[in-house]
Amino acid sequence: MDASTSPAAPTSADGADGADGAGAPRRLRVDAERNRMALLEAAREVFAEQGLEAPLEEIALRAGVGIATLYRRFPTRGQLVAAALVDKIAQYADAAEQALAIGDPWAGFASFVERICELQADDRGLSDLLSMTLPTDDRIEQLRKIANKRVARLVARAKATGQLRQDFVAEDLLVLLIANASVVHVTRRDAPGAWRRFAALMLDAFSQAGEPSLLPAPPARAQMTGAMLRLATERGCGGRG
Repeated sequence: MDASTSPAAPTSADGADGADGAGAPRRLRVDAERNRMALLEAAREVFAEQGLEAPLEEIALRAGVGIATLYRRFPTRGQLVAAALVDKIAQYADAAEQALAIGDPWAGFASFVERICELQADDRGLSDLLSMTLPTDDRIEQLRKIANKRVARLVARAKATGQLRQDFVAEDLLVLLIANASVVHVTRRDAPGAWRRFAALMLDAFSQAGEPSLLPAPPARAQMTGAMLRLATERGCGGRG
């Protein structure tokens, strides 16, 4: 049988199914998956450092791909955020589950508050995500619903023992997350432990147990002055003119 009557070589579609194990379509799939993973890793890093408003160009640069490749894989910022941070938001649900395993209801509630504030301090992107909704992604919102049910149980347990004030509502935790996100952002470089004192103060405000807790040390005046000056610079108001 000569070449003119031999069976036709696989088309691109055939190659995409991996019939020959070494065709260009297979290599394209491997390259596409490699680019996707690089983009997700870069997104986690950049969002953690700069928050969810970080330039997408920076993410593409760190991933070693062009911005067009990023948009092909993730047409919207919301899709990229969801794909990059779905495992991070799971930590929020896990924190509530771990807190429920603590026998003392107040200790469980307090440990949860401290943990979610710590998660915010460690990752600015997650900090943003914890204080907002992402209705375009079912995975994120399903994890949030699971976490919220666990939090409701934490709150009910602590109220039942009289340790958590009876007028506390779940929305108070959202206010805490929003406020702590701002504390973390402003003090991150100059007084990185400031959030711990803020969280302790909030727990004292939530508590109905009587004696206030021992607070972590406050940030120094110089640290807070530096944080305020840095914020002014970020807002374009730092120069003397």
